Amino acid sequence: MNFLMDPNVAYLLLVGGLLLGILVLFSPGTGVLEVGALFMLVLAGLGVSNYTINFWALIVLVVGIAPFILALRRSRQYVYLVIALAALVFGTVFLIRGADGGPGINPALALIVSVLVTGFVWLVGRRSIEALGLPVRSLKGLIGKTGEAHTDVFAEGSVYVDGEEWSGRSEVFIPAGRPVRVLGREGLTLLVAPIERQS
Repeated sequence: MNFLMDPNVAYLLLVGGLLLGILVLFSPGTGVLEVGALFMLVLAGLGVSNYTINFWALIVLVVGIAPFILALRRSRQYVYLVIALAALVFGTVFLIRGADGGPGINPALALIVSVLVTGFVWLVGRRSIEALGLPVRSLKGLIGKTGEAHTDVFAEGSVYVDGEEWSGRSEVFIPAGRPVRVLGREGLTLLVAPIERQS
């Protein structure tokens, strides 16, 4: 655990844990990302607890979230993104007080990590906003369409219909790979039946 005595390692663990936490929001339920995020954040917490935190730097980090959100909402306003990145780098460098009273995080490391993290979160955020703007697809239009069972389907399963994968349920057992027809829906679950293969 001596490696946690280095504030740069604690910083990298904290950033890694936060990034995994962001990914959990977009693909919940896997369990792997959740455990990884928790593990990294606990290690980062143990490391950071050995140091003095500059609360004014923490305030700079939190305030930097506002221009980042503005940059996401107004895609052509890159000045907000630059302000958010500057707040992230400045707040990160001075977040942990070094032994000599100066910055505890290596400024070059903070700059590189901040640019990479900002770019990643920017791309994920922009894609999410674009996805929210897409028209909602009517499930009624899927009734009567045919597709294929991706998994065995009975009480639950997965079916591929009209170019997308859906949760499916059937009154009878349908083995994976069998053609299916959509009979109806319950919420976001398609009710399907097997299609008899022509002999």
